[in-house]
Amino acid sequence: MRERDDDGLQTFLAEMGDVTPIEQNDKFHYYSPDHQIAEKRAKAANRSEREKLLNPLSLEGVKPVRPDDHLAWQQPGIQDGVFKNLRMGKYEIEYRLSLKGLTLDESRDALYKAVLNCHSKGARTLLIQHGTGEQSKPFPAFKKSYVNHWLAELTEVIAWHTAQPHHGGRGATYALLKKHPEQKLINREKNRRR
Repeated sequence: MRERDDDGLQTFLAEMGDVTPIEQNDKFHYYSPDHQIAEKRAKAANRSEREKLLNPLSLEGVKPVRPDDHLAWQQPGIQDGVFKNLRMGKYEIEYRLSLKGLTLDESRDALYKAVLNCHSKGARTLLIQHGTGEQSKPFPAFKKSYVNHWLAELTEVIAWHTAQPHHGGRGATYALLKKHPEQKLINREKNRRR
């Protein structure tokens, strides 16, 4: 038993050979809980700034739409039947995103993350609830205008249209995402088996 203790001590001393002792004039810094909270807030602010840099959706150059406007766009090459099914709300809604009560920055981040997340998981149809914004400031349909603007900036989005009344009408928009490359492979495999 004594030999094991000596072996352990020798191993410990060998591992600690290049460690230098703390001198008496070295200072130990103690962080108070308040300091730790301030540090965490600073890190969160830096993370938020980095995320803003990573989010390509712009806050400039938005063209206002009216609260009662219908939003509609389809990428060239999208079949008319596909766009009609989107417009009619015939596709299963795989994800719902409500922007109500969020600031413009929060809405921007939420939309960007939702689209990327849905695309990576193979989801194709989103319902974005933005409201009509009849009383919004600085102009009516403020958030609706930005959603229209942002959808045009997302390469994953291949079409969008104002929702049917039972899904929110003019206060919501369907967005159709292009297939994820992995989903294309899965579909090819399914079709080969037939």
